[in-house]
Amino acid sequence: MTTSIDYGNLMHAAMRGLIRRVLEDVAQRGLPGEHHFFITFDTMHPDVEIADWLSDRYPGEMTVVMQHWFDGLDVGEDGFAVTLNFGERPEPLYIPYDAIRTFVDPSVEFGLRFETQENERADDVSAADMVEIDDEDDSAAGKKGEGEVVSLDAFRK
Repeated sequence: MTTSIDYGNLMHAAMRGLIRRVLEDVAQRGLPGEHHFFITFDTMHPDVEIADWLSDRYPGEMTVVMQHWFDGLDVGEDGFAVTLNFGERPEPLYIPYDAIRTFVDPSVEFGLRFETQENERADDVSAADMVEIDDEDDSAAGKKGEGEVVSLDAFRK
């Protein structure tokens, strides 16, 4: 029996599930309105599949944009595949959900950030414990353009 509830891992699973559901909807219906995504991921994750020239150019982290042109969006249980255009050069990518570091839809000022162990305190915080959600609420933030970052770590004893 465990001695505590692992809220960090539960929250990460929920956030990855949200990304999966959004991408499934986009795969079926396309991007609605002005929605578009900036997705930053760990290029060194063992299950990431990108062209060698891309991993050479981005040897740690890469941000891709899904907006005007993308093809072959295939959303799976553990990750998604998509073909994106890099300077008139279409390239297929496979990105596992657990390689994603940030997922942002700037059209509605929504973002998710997954913290990694190297960004955290080494004493008592595991890689999944710190989760930050960046979301805009006009009434709470005051004026448009000011998002609020909520860190779950702030509520920890």
